[in-house]
This record gives sequence, C-alpha cells and structure tokens, in this order.
Amino acid sequence: MNQEQTLFESYKKRPKLDEHYDVICVGSGLGSLCTASLLARNGKKVLICEKHYTPGGYTHVFTRNDYEWDVGLHYVGDMDRKGSALRIIFEYITDRNLKWEDMGEVYDRVILNGKTFEYLKGMSKWKERMKIYFPTEQDAIAIDKYVEILFAVNNAGKSFYMQKAMPKFVQFFTSPFLNKPYQKYYSQTTKEVLDSLSNNEELKAVLAAQFGDYGMPPSQSSFVIHAAVALHYMNGGFYPVGGSEEIFNTIMPSILKTGGKTIISAGVNEILVENGKAVGVLMADGKKITADIIVSGVGAHLTFEKLLNSENQKKIKFNKDLKDLPPSYGHFSLYIGLQHTATELNLPKANYWIYPNGNDHDAAVEKFMNNYNEEFPVVYISFPSAKNPKFNEKYPGRATIEIISVANYEWFKDWENSKWKKRGEDYDTFKEKIAQRLLAHLYQVEPQVEGKIDTYELSTPLSTKNFCSYQKGEIYGLTHSPKRFDSDYLQPKTPIKNLYLTGQDIVTVGIAGALMSGVLTTSAILGKNIMNDIIQHAKSESQ
Repeated sequence: MNQEQTLFESYKKRPKLDEHYDVICVGSGLGSLCTASLLARNGKKVLICEKHYTPGGYTHVFTRNDYEWDVGLHYVGDMDRKGSALRIIFEYITDRNLKWEDMGEVYDRVILNGKTFEYLKGMSKWKERMKIYFPTEQDAIAIDKYVEILFAVNNAGKSFYMQKAMPKFVQFFTSPFLNKPYQKYYSQTTKEVLDSLSNNEELKAVLAAQFGDYGMPPSQSSFVIHAAVALHYMNGGFYPVGGSEEIFNTIMPSILKTGGKTIISAGVNEILVENGKAVGVLMADGKKITADIIVSGVGAHLTFEKLLNSENQKKIKFNKDLKDLPPSYGHFSLYIGLQHTATELNLPKANYWIYPNGNDHDAAVEKFMNNYNEEFPVVYISFPSAKNPKFNEKYPGRATIEIISVANYEWFKDWENSKWKKRGEDYDTFKEKIAQRLLAHLYQVEPQVEGKIDTYELSTPLSTKNFCSYQKGEIYGLTHSPKRFDSDYLQPKTPIKNLYLTGQDIVTVGIAGALMSGVLTTSAILGKNIMNDIIQHAKSESQ
C-alpha cells in the first residue's frame, strides 16, 4: 500500500478505533498535527478528532466544480533560510517530504494612493527598495530603525514563549525576567511604535500594510504581532508544492507509524474530566474514548467555554478574563475559478494588498465595520494556481484566484441559525453584492481576467463558524491586542490536569504560530525542550 492509499485508509474510510489512546488531539489544525507528530516520534499513539469532513484545519483545501482552493494558507515565510526554526521543524515532522515553491523576488504588492509599493525578498533588497520609495534622510533613518526594532522584538520573544512550556514553579521565578524585554514591545500598539519612528503617514501605512495577515489595524494590534509577521516574510514568500493539503499529507505518516489515526466528521462534544484530571472525550455520536493526555487545538474560548461541563468550567479561574478577550475579525473570502491556466492569463505569484482609502488603516476599518456599504478597508488578492507548480497536473487548463477582506460577524446574526447552503435568498443576494465589489478590485489590477471567470463563491464568517467552530467566524483566533500578550494563562498547560492547549491562541496567528505551538505543547507534555531534539536532528541530517 503506497503512502496516498495509507492516508486514505487512515481517515476517509472511518478506521476502527481503539478504546484508549496515549493522546487525543481535538481538532486537526497545524498545532494539533505538529503536536501529534512530535509525540508520535516519542512513542505515543495519538488519535486526532476532526469535526470537519476534511482534515488539516486552516491548511485544508476544498474542491468545487473541478477547482481547488486553499482556505487559510496563502504563503509562508522563512522557508529558504537554512537553520530557520520554521524550516527545520517542518523538515523534522514531514521527514523532508514537504517541498516549497519560492514566490520570487516580489512577494507582496501594496497599492496605496494610486501607487504600487513592492515588498522584495531579502532584508537588504527590501530596505533598498523602501528607501527608493521614501528617499528623504528622515525616512531612511526611520526604515533602518524599524528593521532594527523588528529584530529586537524577535530576540526578546524567544524567552517569552520558551517559558510557556516550563513547569509552573519555574515560571513563577523566571517569568518576571524572561517576560520583561518582550513586555516593552507587546504593551505598545503597532501605531504607537510606527508613530515614534516617523511622521510620514504614507511610509507608516506601507510598513503596516500586511496587517491583514494578523487581522487587526495598527491602533488595535500589539506591535509584537506586527513585528513577527513583518520579519517572517522579510526573506520572501513560499507556497507548498502540491497545495496546502500537502502539509497534512506529509505530517500524517509519522503519526500512523505508532498506531495513531485521524478521524473526520467526528466532533467532540465534551472533554471528560474525573477527579480534576482529563481522561477522555465524549464524541458527538455518544462514543467515549479515553486517553492519558487530551490536547485541544480548537482555541481557548471553545475549549474552556464549550468543551468542559459547567462544574469543570468553574475550575478555570481566568474564564472571566478570557471572555473579555475578544476574537479577531471575521472575513470574506471570494474563491474564483477560470478555464485558463495561470500562465495563459499572466497571473502573478505575488499577492496584492489594496488600500482603497489611503493611509489611515484604522479609520478605514472602523468605517467599514460600522457600515458594509462603505469601501473595503483592505482587499487582499492571492493566486494559488500561479504559486503551485503542480496545480496544472491536477487541474489542467484551469487557474484559481482568492480575494479576502474583513467582515463583521454582527451583519450575519439573522442567519446564524440557518444551515450552510440553505440560508435563503436575502443572504445569497447580500453575498452577490459583496462578491461583485471584490471582483471590481480584481479587474483594476488584473484586467485581463474580466470576462474569463468560470465560477466564483463567497464565504462569510458563518462559513468559518460552520466548518471551524470559531464562534464569531474569526480566522485568527483571539485578538492580538496588547492585553492578549499580557494574559499568562494562554499557555499549553491548563488548570485541568492532563489537559493541554495547542494552536495559534497560545503563541501567535498563522502557520508559524501554530507550528511553534506544537513544539511548546509537546515540550510541556514531555517535560523537556523538544526543540533541542529537532535542532540536533537537523545537524545530523546536514552532516
């Protein structure tokens, strides 16, 4: 049986389950997958329970009318730098079977005030190009200082996240020292830091242009999340060869080797707790499965507010604080299919970040969130079929485009209890108006695609809630405000013995945050720094 057949047997054919596992992971997002793979490599038998009918969390793909789109992974940074933590972790958990396609010299194009600003691959090239766009001496000083601060934040963050995996008594003594350098930055908003560097509003708007990657405008986001994202992509953008589903496909074999499994359409109704200790899960179909360790990768809100019974919720002393920590924004995503190849249409690999309202990202977001008839504050356009060199092997003669913008969940309250694909004519009419407005922005930057679209479909925060269980349809989990980083309960170990968290809520948003959460959670479970094992393995492989 080849690897593809083994993967198919492992989850699509409803594999026979054991009554007990070493570990059960709730959710199959990247945090859970990374945790499961690392634990499997330490001899643990892991069961992954996924509510959706497709595994992979935000790394999964969906198909419609002979097209395929990714839903959450649009590009990843830092994949060609030898020794980068992200690269060596991926190589470790996939046995180097996951390959990455370089998006080229330009990975992001920012369109602002009728001008195009290109983000170039490589720190020196990026700085050089920014100084061409902003040639004054004051702007050059600001750009240099900005990059310097990005590195300072990155260095301070290593200790901050490392202590999350330490035992409680060690955290008590070390946290004040390990957290203080990072606290200096996380207590400031992105806007506050950028304002301290420059008075040039256009420069600051361009520097903050990737805020859609973490879902919050400059005055609301902690600067540390901005710094993490900006530095993450500074060495270019990369896309998984074969599409984002290859992340699941290349990680899962290591889990299978120790008897692990992934089951789909398998929602967990409750995490079972006896005598203060997590002992298993109650599935939506009423089946109970026990385990020594339970890992939840479905977010802090869902874990503590929905998956624990009322008695055990009372043991979570920080629940009130958690409820005061809101989710990030919802989003629209328009999935487009064309009966032409990316080459024929001359589609770029680089993404667009379009800002129709000019320099003030905060004002634009506020206006739109209060009234969806206002102009979009940001329009992000991605070309997955152009990024994926194997796309046309699977879907010959076709291409895909995705367009994303922010959305307010409150606009959809009237339909939140309706069923997917059966929400009614008013809902469909609303979606069509949004879709046409997004398409208009596409035609402005890539006019050759007008008249060539074969199919399109818009998803709303209700779609995200339906498939990923986030309560407000948020794609980025908890808000990345300064308060979030000051919440010391967002860590792998929970007040319930043998219940652990993983996923973006305990680190930061995105692929890098989810991947690192798996390392932290595994380290907390095993009581050792698992990153040391990964680094030693990388060194031995390079010899």
